[in-house]
Amino acid sequence: MASDTSPPSGSSASGAPQRRWQAACPNCGATVEFASAASASAVCSYCRSSLLREGEALRKIGISAELIEDYSPLQIGASGRYAGAPFTVVGRQQIAYAEGSWNEWHVLFDGGPAGPRSGWLAEDNGSYVMAFEAPLSEAAPKAQELILDRSLQLAGQRWTVAAVTRCHLRAAQGELPRPPQLGAERQYLVAELRGPGNEVGSLDFSPGLASSDAAPIWSLGRSIRLDAMAMQGLRDDVNSKDLKSRSLECPSCGAALTPSLSSTRSIVCGQCHAVVDISQGAGADLEHYAQNNGMEPQLRLGSTGMLQTETGQAISWQVVGYQERCDLPESSEDEQTFWREYLLYNKIEGFAFLVDTEEGWSLVRPLTGAPVSSRGDRIDWGGKSYKKRWTYQAKVTYVLGEFYWQVSRDQRTRVSDYEGQGEARQMLLSREQTENEVVWSLGRKLDAAVVARAFKLAPERAAALGRDASSLSDGGGLLRKIVIAFFILLILVLLLRACSSDDCQAYKDNYGEASSEYQQCRKSSGARYGTSGGSYGGSYGGYSSGGGGHK
Repeated sequence: MASDTSPPSGSSASGAPQRRWQAACPNCGATVEFASAASASAVCSYCRSSLLREGEALRKIGISAELIEDYSPLQIGASGRYAGAPFTVVGRQQIAYAEGSWNEWHVLFDGGPAGPRSGWLAEDNGSYVMAFEAPLSEAAPKAQELILDRSLQLAGQRWTVAAVTRCHLRAAQGELPRPPQLGAERQYLVAELRGPGNEVGSLDFSPGLASSDAAPIWSLGRSIRLDAMAMQGLRDDVNSKDLKSRSLECPSCGAALTPSLSSTRSIVCGQCHAVVDISQGAGADLEHYAQNNGMEPQLRLGSTGMLQTETGQAISWQVVGYQERCDLPESSEDEQTFWREYLLYNKIEGFAFLVDTEEGWSLVRPLTGAPVSSRGDRIDWGGKSYKKRWTYQAKVTYVLGEFYWQVSRDQRTRVSDYEGQGEARQMLLSREQTENEVVWSLGRKLDAAVVARAFKLAPERAAALGRDASSLSDGGGLLRKIVIAFFILLILVLLLRACSSDDCQAYKDNYGEASSEYQQCRKSSGARYGTSGGSYGGSYGGYSSGGGGHK
């Protein structure tokens, strides 16, 4: 029998539910508590039984897998405020896919302008999105109709399909609005949509729906920082001190791996430089791969620098990751370009990339939404126009540090770069597409001197920031350039010798300098080696002197 455990009037803290319901777990007898009368199910925290609420009774419907330890700062019982309304974290879903897993936290709002309701606080590219389920007034698209990067009209606005992910509910915890459909055999699709106003939409084709023809669950959300929600009750063991005490062992050399960020999914061993996937958490068999090339980053891992955000506010960024990338030329005549990217972290702003190319530096942030194509090779974002410069294939060649995504060997993406027009000429937009996802990023150009001052580099180190990023290329590429330059020089020498030599010397010796034979020979040779011949420059064997980094 369920019991009502309402606290005395005025005794609840801000954000805490005003009423709670309790019942005994039918499997182990432990107390299972509900913060909302609308919660349809819960997972017993003791025996992990999935329990369906039927009136005042609980019925066991399955067993949840054990949650993967992933260092999330959130936990059940944490509270905060969003849009003026207090909420409490009451449940959790851990959703697995081919490259790892992500969390969706069920939050319960106990009041506010919108009244009692529940929502989802979900992970999104190293940050968070607060989303709410909503009905659709029109028919939702079928799963097979959702194609990556296609546009569609839904819920009264235009969206771009940013990801189509096949996944399954691996584990659950606490209260949930629907009974969890657990197990790898219950695969389903989740489609992520991005809007021009920085919105995130989701179509969830969950196996918990009544039938395969049922409409998917539609939710709408926006990006939000944890500090903006005044969170309380976060886990105490996700700070740097405690993370370092919870070391993992490198599967390659046995050295200790000490992640310093709660969101780290891949980490590079400081001793052997193996890239280790820790997305499955402590206790899992850690996948890894070896790497033995690459250069030392010019901005050291762990160093901090003050850089301005897009709002103009200067904040402190820490270098937590470093990667070297290159493009993959479609023709042997195209120049291959190399560049560096530093992953920066700020506990309030989240993640950013400091990108170093042949054309200079830029500070880049992932977007929550997606730009809108306007005409031809132009797109619009934030009321500004951007023009496409390049589209190319890119590959990661070397990494160091920690990353909030799962790093794999030779990761490849299809990249399109856009340059701001008019008043946005210092801005850059970049679109990166993998097999299953499209991510847009917005960047702002920086002078190398600004980067040097931000990270307080010594003069000798600061001078190196302006170097040509093509120095990252391998020895084979450098040798090819040297060979091409040698042949060009040889041709020029031969031409100079030809111009300076006198092919009519035999006529001169036999007939004399004033003879008609000698003069006629001179006229003929002048037609071949005139001083107004063709020019050399601009491009030698595909290595254009005017080329630049694509990123």
